[in-house]
Amino acid sequence: MTVVSIRGAAAVVGIAELHYRRGEAPQGELPMTLRAITRACADAGISPHQLDGFVSYAGGGHDGAVLGAALGVDDVRWSTMMWGGGGGSVAAAINTAAIAIATGQAECVVAYRAMAQSDTGRLGYAKYHYGPHFLAHGVGSPAQVCALRTQRMLEHDGVPRSAMRALVLAAYRHAQNNPTAQGYGKPLDELTYEQSRLITEPFHLFDCSRESDGAVAVVLVSADRARALRNDAAYVLAGAQGAPGGYSSLIDNDEQYSSAGFAGANGRPGVADRLWAAAHLGPSDVDVVQVYENFSGPAVAALIDHGLVPAGQAAGQVCTVDNLTAGIGKLPVNTSGGNIADSFVNGMGLAVEAVRQIRGTSTNPVADAKTSLFIGGPMAPLVSSTLFGHADTL
Repeated sequence: MTVVSIRGAAAVVGIAELHYRRGEAPQGELPMTLRAITRACADAGISPHQLDGFVSYAGGGHDGAVLGAALGVDDVRWSTMMWGGGGGSVAAAINTAAIAIATGQAECVVAYRAMAQSDTGRLGYAKYHYGPHFLAHGVGSPAQVCALRTQRMLEHDGVPRSAMRALVLAAYRHAQNNPTAQGYGKPLDELTYEQSRLITEPFHLFDCSRESDGAVAVVLVSADRARALRNDAAYVLAGAQGAPGGYSSLIDNDEQYSSAGFAGANGRPGVADRLWAAAHLGPSDVDVVQVYENFSGPAVAALIDHGLVPAGQAAGQVCTVDNLTAGIGKLPVNTSGGNIADSFVNGMGLAVEAVRQIRGTSTNPVADAKTSLFIGGPMAPLVSSTLFGHADTL
């Protein structure tokens, strides 16, 4: 079997994000998408006319033909939508952009996502995603399904709830250094977290991600071109995506019920295993992590699936507020504040923060970070991850 390796073949050279409180965007999705893309191109030092590939995910609107025409690109060579529930395919969109470049299908690809409540409403009810066995019993939101899996993780696997709390408190701690975060100036303490109202057990209010209006864009080019554009490009060392057999919101009866979907099943390697194999690196080589936390429980499960945190009761010894904090701990997580304390445009903002860590421009920089892991949409039917690296890792 011939394998085309994408390790170091493509790199992120341009990033941009716009976000507003839900329902307060000054524009709809299309103009915000165009603004984000043009800003990402400016960040990369290229003209939008040079784009030739477009990738989005989760059913977002405005495909490559529409955007290409609006931007006046010279040639649209690649236009792809990554399917999969919610933000599970956010990292897959970046992986696909890298694959297009590595295989010569395109040369300059933008991965993007936009959300505006005035255009598409809220994401809270996802009947397109859940089967009749759920809907008939009043279960029709991501919070409810993820809560079921998380409760199983707590009760059966023995992961302490303190691990979830630590992830949330660390996110809010990071947000206090990020002036654009929605949680900026609103520090969160343990008592306030514990006394917040239940949304769906075991999730309290602060365990749940925000929903923001906004748009995010990430521009990738070949490694050779990246070196010519900037010396702090974030190279794609590896990417993996998948839907483990039996792991699906349509069934929700799988043996990996408390997994985030990245672990293997039936003796076969999972998404996380394939990521590490392709990167020629392992969990101990990761300097900083941005994990999609639609809710805190799935994020903890994703860290476990990737081998960054031990399973069971021991998870609480690694998932402490200090250990998850940049500049203090050994496993800094969600250093912009994440979906929970910064903003939520279907998770793509986490990819931007992953790149900022490689550049050293995060508001909570991890000193000399060479590897930056981006984990997308845990507990979705399809999940994905991308590992970024500095040029020194190639």
